[in-house]
Amino acid sequence: MKLMLQTAWSLIRAAFLPCSLLASLHGAEFVPLFDGKTLAGWDGDPRFWRVEDGAIVGETTAEVPTQGNTFLVWQGGEVADFELKIKFRLRNHNSGIQYRSFVLGDDPWRIGGYQADFSADNQWTGAAWGERYKKMLATRGHKTVVGETENDKTNVALLGDDAEILAAVRTDDWNEYHIIARGNHCLQFINGVLTAEFSESSEERLSKGLIALQLHGGPPMEVRFKDIELRVLEPEDKKEILFLAGKNSHAPGAHEHHAGCHLLARSLNESGLDVIAQVVTEGAWPEPWVGYDKPDAVVMYCDGYTHHMALEHQERLARLTEAGVGVACIHFATEVEPDKLGDTFLDWLGGYFSVNWSVNPHWTASFESLPDHPVANGVRPFSILDEWYYHLRFRPDMEGVTPILSALPQLETLTKRAADPLRGSNPAVMEAVQEGEPQVVAWASVHPETMGRGFGFTGGHFHKNWQHDDFRKVVLNGLYWTAGGTVPPNGVPSRTPSDLDLLLNQKAPKP
Repeated sequence: MKLMLQTAWSLIRAAFLPCSLLASLHGAEFVPLFDGKTLAGWDGDPRFWRVEDGAIVGETTAEVPTQGNTFLVWQGGEVADFELKIKFRLRNHNSGIQYRSFVLGDDPWRIGGYQADFSADNQWTGAAWGERYKKMLATRGHKTVVGETENDKTNVALLGDDAEILAAVRTDDWNEYHIIARGNHCLQFINGVLTAEFSESSEERLSKGLIALQLHGGPPMEVRFKDIELRVLEPEDKKEILFLAGKNSHAPGAHEHHAGCHLLARSLNESGLDVIAQVVTEGAWPEPWVGYDKPDAVVMYCDGYTHHMALEHQERLARLTEAGVGVACIHFATEVEPDKLGDTFLDWLGGYFSVNWSVNPHWTASFESLPDHPVANGVRPFSILDEWYYHLRFRPDMEGVTPILSALPQLETLTKRAADPLRGSNPAVMEAVQEGEPQVVAWASVHPETMGRGFGFTGGHFHKNWQHDDFRKVVLNGLYWTAGGTVPPNGVPSRTPSDLDLLLNQKAPKP
């Protein structure tokens, strides 16, 4: 009897399903998966699922319980890279939204795979769960890398304070889940707040699968879903940025490479643009490279000179740049040994910091005008104290190089540090400042042959400066542009990090 019922119900659903539905979604904007009136295009046990008041309703009762979890499955086929928006409301117990999922055994209503979790007591709300698959993928407020098994999981970053994340959740009301899956990387938002993020490093990861809605086994419950919209992403739609964060070397609040990379990566991932930003720490390289053949840009935020991570990764980076991959460097990462990486950085980046020529004082730079360049989109003139490097080495005649931030330093930035033999002062830089030559401290470049893009930004000494909206925007613009992205007219959008956001992921001990 049950098998006959399942078969009949599936045939009814299929009758309402447009042909080649998934194929028609490719390249489109968000399209609705639920018509608000019927369960056309969905398949589930009819004892538990219905449409009421413009919403899909899943309900169990004491008289009609479900034996284990059961699911309402979208019949549009398996989806790989996508964005899914769905509003949910829960009365009692636990539920979730399945994605990149699979059918368990012969029962089409039993599903395993990734799940955007939520519960009435909010214990699980916002977490990423592996239903019949590796169990907890990322708890609320965490970013993880998941390996081959459920026990192979690394928490790589904090996304925010748990109480602040939960404050965005409306109890006993409608909330919206926004799920983004690109390559090996998945993000979950509730009401616009990033709640969980994970990537799978396994070659056997879930790269595509079904979308389904969960009705949890156990006590009686009711869950409602509405406004279900899907946007299928093509591989070329997205830009992938790899951050290589260096080791700590300074006192707390300075050279926060780990925390700074995660803050910038999160800002890009939250921007709403088609971009994936992932972070590898301690100067490492992701092995194996899972999810795509190569990134669109590599960002190095690390110590430089004799300790520069590019020395170890030079061969890999060279292969990428030859293929047109962009390179960006922040702060100390712009400094290299001229005889070892000088010409290489002119090739990759268009410029670099050279000892006995360039200087690195702390000073308040005033950027009074900005060029007509995408990296400057939406950036207003601003002033800020940082360790701005200047008097840099650039390609001859600035070929392919566009200054983005330029300012005239105060002469005392040189006279105060004249005793430093490597980076304090020298006759050439003294003459340039005395003659009133504006000094370039951030730039964008295009390689004349490969057309690969480069971005150098010499600020970033003080971690607190990421709270400055224009300071942060010019860097986010530069990184997205370096990856080949089209920077919006108002720049890459991002929220101002809170004081708590700044503390997240700082590895240096706090005073």
